[in-house]
Amino acid sequence: MTIDGRDGMGYPESQEDRSDVHSTAVRAGKRTYFFDVKATRNDDYYLTITESKRRQGDDASYEKHKIFLYREDFAKFAEGLQEAIAYIVAHKGEVEPREEDEQDN
Repeated sequence: MTIDGRDGMGYPESQEDRSDVHSTAVRAGKRTYFFDVKATRNDDYYLTITESKRRQGDDASYEKHKIFLYREDFAKFAEGLQEAIAYIVAHKGEVEPREEDEQDN
């Protein structure tokens, strides 16, 4: 799903977001993954992948982990990811996609 703004899933707007070119959010159970295409000052693009998970408790805070992926590394990253996924599928089999539960969102 493509998003223009933020939806309160622990991914607040900031000055850094001004360089956003495109954003995609993927909700997966209690986690949300954000794939953000950003522009450098030289108008080159790079990708940030952010995992956001709501922390337990009443404070409604989020735990976030971010990876920065640059264009020159896309092919090697994709190759490594495909290899790791293929290994898991070969050894553990395919898994049905999770059904989204409204309580998790």
